[in-house]
Amino acid sequence: MSVSLRTLRACAVPLALLSSAASCRGGAEDASDVPADVRLPGVDTHDFTPREEHEFSRYVRELAAPCPSVAAPIAQCVLEKRDCPRCLSAALAIAKAVREGMATDQIQSLYKQRFDAKAARTIPVQGSPSRGPDEAPVTLVEFADFECPFCQRIAPTLDTIWESRRANVRFIYKFMPLPVHPHGDMAARAAIAAQAQGKFWEMHHELFANPGHLEESDLKGYARLIGLDVERFSADLQSPATSARLEADHQLAEDLGVKGTPTIFINGREYDSKLDLTQWLDDEIAAAGGPRPN
Repeated sequence: MSVSLRTLRACAVPLALLSSAASCRGGAEDASDVPADVRLPGVDTHDFTPREEHEFSRYVRELAAPCPSVAAPIAQCVLEKRDCPRCLSAALAIAKAVREGMATDQIQSLYKQRFDAKAARTIPVQGSPSRGPDEAPVTLVEFADFECPFCQRIAPTLDTIWESRRANVRFIYKFMPLPVHPHGDMAARAAIAAQAQGKFWEMHHELFANPGHLEESDLKGYARLIGLDVERFSADLQSPATSARLEADHQLAEDLGVKGTPTIFINGREYDSKLDLTQWLDDEIAAAGGPRPN
């Protein structure tokens, strides 16, 4: 998995051409019946083909603004500068999806997942490792496994993304060691034991930086390296509190329908790798009135 994946260009499924109120006509369609393409300030569509322009215009006319308080389509919301900062973000996301050739059902699914208020889930974070302000406008929750190669690959990228947004993003880690990884459970226990001594993120770094060295002896070596009380660390590896944390995160993952690692949620919405993670975070920060990173 990568933070930003290029979607393969595919033939778009055409939108329905007739509404339920339309009727058949014997002659050619009157040009006056075809609405003009939409041009939205802040959305660059100069490279669109005529078909892409028509598709984009249809989407922004038909899809509702992402703010429940604004009863208008996206296009109207942007043009009239309605009080919904997510409207422009929604139009930009649709333009990107059209440019990449996504089919109608893909665009509608992504729009619902990214912008539909009903798509957000409540994710309890109390007791989980956390960095960033508690009151941050954006909360990023990652379900991960220290032995998962995809988690190992994305960890440095997530660190970099968070560092440049640390004032506005709260990063929460959830433990999801998978049975397929023989060292995943013990590595998770080591991180929880380190958290008990205030050194979770230091252990997090060591575990992801040394994917081929996750034996118990390695874990104790990392504990010494980051300055932990190794005797207490060893006891905490198998403590009831450690087991309870693992069980709680496992149950939460099941409740949320998490299938694999890494799985990321942004303000309660599951991240889809077809979308740009940094853009999503920055849109959320901007919608809350925060600055965009330089």
